[in-house]
Amino acid sequence: MTDTLAVHHARETLDIAFEISKLLDCGLDKESLAILVSLCENGVSPEALATVVQELRREATTLW
Repeated sequence: MTDTLAVHHARETLDIAFEISKLLDCGLDKESLAILVSLCENGVSPEALATVVQELRREATTLW
C-alpha cells in the first residue's frame, strides 16, 4: 500500500470514528479523537483513556 493510500484510509477511518462519536454524543472534537486513537494504537489502554477524559471533564466543570 502506498503512503498516499494509507493516509487516505487513515483519514477515512478517522472520519467514520468521528461520525460515530457525534452520534453517541461523546463531545470529542476530531483532533481529540485522533489523539485518543493514536494513543490506543500505541498501546494505551482505552479504559484508562476513558477514565482520564471523564476526570478531566469533571474537573473542568468545577472550574467554571
